[in-house]
Amino acid sequence: MIAYADEVALPSIEVRAEKIQENAASSLNTSDTTTLLENEPGVSLYRAGGVSSLPVIHGLADDRIRIKVDGMDLIASCPNHMNPPLSYIDPSNVENIKVFAGITPVSVGGDSIAGTILVNSASPEFAKDGQDLLIKGQIGTFYRSNNDARGGNISVTYATESLNVNYSGAISKADNYSAGSNFKRSVVTGRIGNTLGLDEVGSTAYETQNHTLGFAVKSGIHLMEAKLGYQNMPEQLYPNQRMDLLNNEQKRINLRYLGDLDWGKLEARAYHEKVDHFMDFGADKRYWYGGASGGNTGVGGSGNGQPCSPISATCAAGMPMYSEGKTTGASIKVDIKLTQQDVLRLGTELQQYRLDDWWTPSGAMMFPGTFTNINNGERDRTALFAEWEKRLSRQWMTQAGVRYEHVKTDAGHVTGYANTNMMSSNQLRDSVAFNAKSHDKTDNNWDLTALARYTRDTSMDVDFGFARKVRSPNLYERYTWSTWQMAALMNNTVGDGNGYFGNVDLKPEKAHTLSATFDWHATDREWEFKATPFYTYVTDYIDAVQWNSTTNTARTTLLKDQFTVLRYTNQSARLYGLNLSGRMPLAQTGAGLFAVKGLLNYTRGENRDTGDDLYNIMPLNTKLTLTHNYDRWDSALELQMVKTKNNVSDTRNEIKTPGYSLVNLRSSYNWKQARLDFGIENLFDKAYNLPLGGAYVGQGTTMTTALVPTGSVPLWGTAVPGMGRSVNVGLTIKY
Repeated sequence: MIAYADEVALPSIEVRAEKIQENAASSLNTSDTTTLLENEPGVSLYRAGGVSSLPVIHGLADDRIRIKVDGMDLIASCPNHMNPPLSYIDPSNVENIKVFAGITPVSVGGDSIAGTILVNSASPEFAKDGQDLLIKGQIGTFYRSNNDARGGNISVTYATESLNVNYSGAISKADNYSAGSNFKRSVVTGRIGNTLGLDEVGSTAYETQNHTLGFAVKSGIHLMEAKLGYQNMPEQLYPNQRMDLLNNEQKRINLRYLGDLDWGKLEARAYHEKVDHFMDFGADKRYWYGGASGGNTGVGGSGNGQPCSPISATCAAGMPMYSEGKTTGASIKVDIKLTQQDVLRLGTELQQYRLDDWWTPSGAMMFPGTFTNINNGERDRTALFAEWEKRLSRQWMTQAGVRYEHVKTDAGHVTGYANTNMMSSNQLRDSVAFNAKSHDKTDNNWDLTALARYTRDTSMDVDFGFARKVRSPNLYERYTWSTWQMAALMNNTVGDGNGYFGNVDLKPEKAHTLSATFDWHATDREWEFKATPFYTYVTDYIDAVQWNSTTNTARTTLLKDQFTVLRYTNQSARLYGLNLSGRMPLAQTGAGLFAVKGLLNYTRGENRDTGDDLYNIMPLNTKLTLTHNYDRWDSALELQMVKTKNNVSDTRNEIKTPGYSLVNLRSSYNWKQARLDFGIENLFDKAYNLPLGGAYVGQGTTMTTALVPTGSVPLWGTAVPGMGRSVNVGLTIKY
């Protein structure tokens, strides 16, 4: 079950840290762990690959959020962030999720400005005193009709009073999904013999498997754990990126010690992760390029590339791109009980990240050498924090903390495919300019947090506070270097279809947040209503400016209604909004318990330097869910409503999306050791566009900003549509 667990003896003061409401079956409707956050106030999702959505907290996304999986700080090693941290844990393996939005205690924050998401698998379970063995397990399977998604999961535990051995594994596979209606005018993919229906959302198929083997030993007040993890992802295609993930292999080890001592708690952790990542054009995107393949318009103007050989200046076979990331981390944290009312938390953290990103020659413009996107990238963090939590009275609790982070980044020299500026690629000019600069950067970042909780009585609490949070740029923001349109298009972490390149001189982002949560509730929380207003001002916000690669300067007049190239730059931003959530019972009758729960989110984001709207801000949205519980039945009827997205980034030529309403139906039946789940998502097969889904570039000639084959709509201007109706069924058996 997904719920919160207290980390300390004193009540936590996690402002706006809400319980994650678990679906009747978490894996019934999704294989993407990030979507488990959909019912969290203030959280939205950048829709990306089928198992790799990126979370957003109050309009701030991706690396602006600190995400830890079983205590590990993992980093996306991909120029499109196709392998984010939450893609390495299957929904069926999630035991609990904790979300800290905006105002985050320094003990769980750091190197982030939006908040923190902590995702944990099940804690080790041991046999009870006097019980020889504990053997238990779970098997589950599911099927979703729209995209023929299928998969399964298994977990097995063997334990004595002092030893625990656990294995968990999951596999998931899906084809492209279909929208609620036709959304394009072309069936061409760029591959001879492969066409897509007008309602088929190209490049949305995926296949993934995750495995974890855990060992734990308990001796009195001491617990030691070791977890070995492995992911093999043969395919995850992307409808809003020029490239597709065609292989991702992750290997990891995670060690932990926990001691529940007389004076408090001691926790130590060490982990290491290695990721090998490969991208190229998937089955729905053109693979053959160059004059020998039919030129930019393809064979006979069809847009399909003709196979050719050998690779040469006139024949290109795809565009292979490789990334290798290595992350090593360690941390020590102590909770010291000063008095019955005071807890002091102290800690230190280390993280070492190494990244190489290179593109081997494939012909045509990608020839004859290897393009070095990031060479020997380094990002090292060292952190110290202190946090004091005090209960002043039965009504008041406070928490104050300070955190220091030393962040050092560096990268080596780079080269293009060729040491020329041929066809306006400017590879030689840009690489020489980049190599002439000093790449060694050091940031000294300070976080401050002050929180308070006032409990008026048993029916009302108020949490409020202020936080200063700092995040240093990631390696792709600082060290990608090519202004060449084709190369820049491959460096894009937001799915808007544009090209991006880095800025060595970027400064860390500094966010200042004020927020409060007003919580009215019944004594037993049978009903509750929460309201959370928030305001964040960010200095040195990392946004982007349109770039003229010919003059190598920022554009003074924006290009409109087309894809373009942008450079990361520091500006300032303001975000504010309101989250409302609540639930209440309606009636207890002979037919069961009827209840209702609701959620409303509003976020506004503005660039204070340009007056432009920030990119990918979720418009006003709400959910209203009628629930019914009777005997072994649990059911829900959900109405989701989203307003038109008109506030868009002009700099990025962001696409507006119309408003929509969806209805979802879910039900489950429970036996003692089994559960059957059934659901219909998008019950009325509504056609709609994903507000945070980005630009549709899921088929055809995606290497350039040219039009899709003759007679079709331009690539620019088509948003990624949401999934049409899907009938889902799942079965879980416990033993």
